[in-house]
Amino acid sequence: MPPIHEALLQAYPQAATKQLKRHEFLIQEGQIEHHLYFVESGALRVFYQTEFEEHTIRFGYQHSIINSLASFLSGKPSEFYIQAIRKTTLRAFPKSFFRSFTTASPESLQQYNQLLELLVTQQIEREIDLLTPSPLERLQRVQARSPQLFQEIPAKYIASYLRMSPETLSRIRNS
Repeated sequence: MPPIHEALLQAYPQAATKQLKRHEFLIQEGQIEHHLYFVESGALRVFYQTEFEEHTIRFGYQHSIINSLASFLSGKPSEFYIQAIRKTTLRAFPKSFFRSFTTASPESLQQYNQLLELLVTQQIEREIDLLTPSPLERLQRVQARSPQLFQEIPAKYIASYLRMSPETLSRIRNS
C-alpha cells in the first residue's frame, strides 16, 4: 500500500499546487482550515502566539502532511499560525475530497487510520517533550525520533519547539 500522500495524489491529481515565500503564512489565527496539505519541498512551522511570545508546536517539511488539524476537523477558526520557514511548495487537498477519499475503499480507510494513529502518537510524544524538565533530555528525545528535523529546520525554530533559547540549544549541542 503506498503512503497516504501518494494515494492522495493518485486519487486527486488535480490537487492545487501552492507556493509560499519565506515567512508567508499558509493560515493565520482566526481563519478556518479547509485543506490538508502535502509538503513537496520547503519547510513550515506551526505556532501559537501569546501576548508575549510565539510557541512553536510542530513542523512540516518534505513528504509530510500539515494543516491546522483542529480547525480542519471542527470547522472552527484556527488558534494557530502556519508559516513558511523557507520557500515552500505544497499540494492542497480540499476537505470535501479528503472526506470522500477516506471512505472510498478499505485501503484508503486503512491509510486514514494509520495517519490518525501517527498523529495521535506524535501528539503524545510532544506532550511528553513539554513535560520533560531537562533541556538535554528534550533535545535527545527529539533527535532520536526526528533526526531529519535538524537537517530541515533552522536552530532558532528548533529551540522554540524545545522551549529553550537558541543559545541554550547551541550550548547543549556543542557540549
